Amino acid sequence: MNSVNKTRIIELRQAQGWTQERLANESGVGIRTVQRLEAGQDASLETLSLVAEALHVPVRELFTVIDDEALSNRVDSLQDRADQQQAARDRISGAWRWLYVGVGVVLTLVAFTFPQGLVLFLGYWVGGYIILVAIRRIYLEPHLDEKYPLSRAKEPRRARRAAAKRPSPSSEVPLSAAEDV
Repeated sequence: MNSVNKTRIIELRQAQGWTQERLANESGVGIRTVQRLEAGQDASLETLSLVAEALHVPVRELFTVIDDEALSNRVDSLQDRADQQQAARDRISGAWRWLYVGVGVVLTLVAFTFPQGLVLFLGYWVGGYIILVAIRRIYLEPHLDEKYPLSRAKEPRRARRAAAKRPSPSSEVPLSAAEDV
């Protein structure tokens, strides 16, 4: 990253209410790397991608201006690949979901032709959901992470709500204040 390519990492991090340490933890890079990025030093596209992913912005939005044509082209290429990988991952995840629903609809129609159809109906929808979640966590997501490294799993609504309820760093007690107690 040349000095003419000014970053917005500090601004984006502060908008989240995060410390440098929190950004380092969320992105999976070292705190020294975050400090170097914020100071405007060079970084690989992989590192920039990890930081952008943690901040939930495209890599291009990490910069106010990219004057280096080669870097601009690489950033655009990275974003295109990330978009393609995310679309492929979403198609596969959606196919598994629709398979579960499709089998469930057919099984529901068949279940009520049997005297114990309600048990079959409830067994599939409850048990099948638990099995689907287990398959997603144990097999599907790790496989998709490996196959599409520039993509990420969509967070369930429950996880998004929990993240929104997390206290911001401003409400946490600073270490120096905790040591005084």
